[in-house]
Amino acid sequence: MGKKRQVGRTYRSVAVAIACGAALAALTAVPAQARDTAHRAPHWELKDSGAADVRFRGLSAVSRNTAWVAGTAGTVLRTTDGGASWRNVSPPGAADLQFRDIEAFDARRAVVLAIGEGEASRVYRTDDAGVTWTESFRNTDASAFYDCMTFFDSRHGLAMSDPVDGKFRILSTGDGGRSWKVLPNTGMPAALDGEAGFAASGQCLVSSGPRDVWLATGGGARARVLHSADRGLTWTATDTPIPAGDPARGVFALAFRDRTHGLAVGGNYTADQPSPLAAAVSGDGGRTWRPATTPPPAYRSGVTWVPRSRSTALAVGPTGTDLTTDAGRTWKTVDTGSYDTVDCAADLGCWAAGEKGRVARLED
Repeated sequence: MGKKRQVGRTYRSVAVAIACGAALAALTAVPAQARDTAHRAPHWELKDSGAADVRFRGLSAVSRNTAWVAGTAGTVLRTTDGGASWRNVSPPGAADLQFRDIEAFDARRAVVLAIGEGEASRVYRTDDAGVTWTESFRNTDASAFYDCMTFFDSRHGLAMSDPVDGKFRILSTGDGGRSWKVLPNTGMPAALDGEAGFAASGQCLVSSGPRDVWLATGGGARARVLHSADRGLTWTATDTPIPAGDPARGVFALAFRDRTHGLAVGGNYTADQPSPLAAAVSGDGGRTWRPATTPPPAYRSGVTWVPRSRSTALAVGPTGTDLTTDAGRTWKTVDTGSYDTVDCAADLGCWAAGEKGRVARLED
């Protein structure tokens, strides 16, 4: 992993939300040996990406049919037929880059982030489904290392770097990722010694609504979540119960279903190390966090709420997928496949991606 390092109000929407939660809950009720034949039992169905040598940590679910993934060796793939086929739309000349985050607005427009020290951190944008790409940002500060990005809408977005001069650095765009500027750091609290973000799933920086954004940290004495209500100009920091105190431990991913209800997952990404208290939940916009009563049993790097449900979410990591149906208080492992990141689209198209070219869609 190198240095280190996403309500309905009509009767129909409510019905869909109830059905969604019940269907995903069925994963915990059906015995493993019976899942292949259980009627409508949700499960991950692997899609052949044709890229077995690539690890995908960047994922953007547009719909059940359309998804983008980004990973090692400068690879970007795109499907518009539910994963039946994938098109390699990688930016030219990017083979030496490590893509860790991708944010897609639809089947044609996407922004992808490459991570690394100095000029290895870059941003590219496409408006024609990956036929052409424009490099819109290249980091020239040797002390910066960009990890994640998020968009509030199709125009306004942020990217974050590990601390520079003792504070996390925030990059801002107001034109959909076509241009970027570094925001002033006067409203950013000081970073802890050794504190950084984890570029593990593209979810160490997430947003909800038009202005709220949260940043996840680890590596320092405490694992923290920083929150901004003004698109990154000013921030407040809150400790979480997820263990830190080591470069490999902390909060790796966040998910907010609105500006109030949030989930945090993480742990220790070192394969042979335990990860107690690997999940936490907030009901006040990240001002306070409490540990999950029954957390995932191991390190988790990605998490997402299931749309149209107020209580259902998925978390993934190298050792499996966990499901919560009580808004993050308890988690249960429902799959043992290796995934690094997970994302759900508004139409309930949920996707996961990870090592060895693994990409899957949640199927009934």
